[in-house]
Amino acid sequence: MAIQNVKNHIRYYTTHHFIYYPLLLIALIASVIAYNHHPEQREVWIAIIAIFIFTGWLSFMMRQHYALGNQNRIVRLELRFRYYVITGKRLELLEPNLHFSQLAALRFASDEELAALVERTLNENLTAQQIKNLIVHWLPDHMRV
Repeated sequence: MAIQNVKNHIRYYTTHHFIYYPLLLIALIASVIAYNHHPEQREVWIAIIAIFIFTGWLSFMMRQHYALGNQNRIVRLELRFRYYVITGKRLELLEPNLHFSQLAALRFASDEELAALVERTLNENLTAQQIKNLIVHWLPDHMRV
């Protein structure tokens, strides 16, 4: 498995990203072409186009919503535990001053860097991308949804 870092940490779900969505896009394009070539059936093709758009949007939202909600909770709990083990202090007390995107970025920091990056994030209000760029020893997350 390749070493994970800021440039390659995005994860794709092959079935959705490279099969389902391309096929849905092809069907949508074919429907738009049919709409333009069959003016006598435009109402039917408008309905079909609307169904394809709604189906794509709904599948994306549902897949993301359930998986990411659970993943975000796990990321938060894991980071709380790591921070407590490293510092002996509770991260929950600092969380009201941190956005979830910052917490999610901090999870990639090694144990040696985590406490200092949390402090720097609180003091400088670093963005998630700035946090990721500051990480020297990237802690990979190969189990992300």
